[in-house]
Amino acid sequence: MAAVYKSLSKPNGTKADGVTHPTSRKNKQRVLILSSRGVTYRHRHLLNDLYSLLPHSRKDAKLDTKTKLYQLNELAELYNCNNVFFFEARKAKDLYLWMSKAPNGPTVKMHLQNLHTMEELHFTGNCLKGSRPILSFDASFDGQPHLAVIKELLLHVFGVPKGARKTKPFVDHVMGFTLADGKVWIRCYQINETAPAKQKAGDAGETAPEPTAKASKGTKETSLGLVEIGPRFVMTPIVILEGSFGGPVIYENKEFVSPNQVRSDIRQRKAGRYNRRSEKGIERTSKKGELGLRSHGGRPQEKGALDESVLFA
Repeated sequence: MAAVYKSLSKPNGTKADGVTHPTSRKNKQRVLILSSRGVTYRHRHLLNDLYSLLPHSRKDAKLDTKTKLYQLNELAELYNCNNVFFFEARKAKDLYLWMSKAPNGPTVKMHLQNLHTMEELHFTGNCLKGSRPILSFDASFDGQPHLAVIKELLLHVFGVPKGARKTKPFVDHVMGFTLADGKVWIRCYQINETAPAKQKAGDAGETAPEPTAKASKGTKETSLGLVEIGPRFVMTPIVILEGSFGGPVIYENKEFVSPNQVRSDIRQRKAGRYNRRSEKGIERTSKKGELGLRSHGGRPQEKGALDESVLFA
């Protein structure tokens, strides 16, 4: 009967005495994490690191298609998730991130660069698995509308709700989101509490510190510090779609240059240097031919009075 009473009293927040009590809104967020075919081992390790940091996430197998991304909405509905975190790999070199709010959107597509996993960094920081993070955002996120949309999506994806599955009631790490050069830099730090070193009274020239009011009550002052845990990566926003993996484009980054275009420009510069060297070689050969300095081909050299064929004729 107690369970029935609770379920009946939840919608309106009233009890038997007729007094209305405010009900707190629950933050129900679940994230579906998956990748496409063609990811490298570094991409896979980054995916596993993020999965271990997000206890409210659900990991799924690789998606076979890269064109029909609307199928991710069906997968999110199947696993009861309202956020999608999708890694799309191209040419085994480039990694793109899709963050979507299923099933109505919006969707943000980003390009991941300078990614380093926990296994590569070997940082000394550590945090409890399943603990909740503190999300620290740069003040620049509130300056433009598209940055506010990205901030809200990052809040829903990386913000672990209280009482979610596999969570523990501890807050022992910070996730920082910094905006610089039009990119989002993500770092993860451990909140390190260190107690001050005890000062020895017998040391020469040193006096024992007087006990403070806090120390007399049995409490110790601790200093807080941050120790990086990992992983670390940089995201460049490309487009923002109104729907979930579809719909009209509401923002497009005009300054973004595709990595394919960058590689193409590098190849063209190398080809330009080769073409210039080959043209110089052709000019040198033709000049030698005009001067008659080539043994085969070119303009024959005129015979002078001191030529051997003239002297010994």
